Amino acid sequence: MTTAETEADRLEPPVNAATARDRVRGLLQTRSPLPSPRATDDILLVVTELVTNAKRHGGGLTAFEARLAEDSITISVSDASTVVPHTDPRGGSVAPGGFGWPLVQLLSREVSVHTTAAGKTIRAVLGTA
Repeated sequence: MTTAETEADRLEPPVNAATARDRVRGLLQTRSPLPSPRATDDILLVVTELVTNAKRHGGGLTAFEARLAEDSITISVSDASTVVPHTDPRGGSVAPGGFGWPLVQLLSREVSVHTTAAGKTIRAVLGTA
């Protein structure tokens, strides 16, 4: 870890999206200058979507990490599913949901998915300026 990086607590995965947001919000508070309100909102929305999707569609959250760099934050969320997220065409469906993965991709500078035999890790990099 370089002096330009700060690592969030990653000992145990958060129990829910609210706890994950609190961890990331606390990490962002260590930044000087503080991220803009819009950047903070975008980061917390991505955290919410990734953690919620891991719990709802990924067989459970197995790991969570947030790491600050000079002008960005990297959020890594692991779950127990090897299924790579995808966007289903809405096609006039009135069913709720289906917006999280496109939002993560839209708000992030970079998104990657790494699969293993035990599940997957999604890594999203977002700007803090």
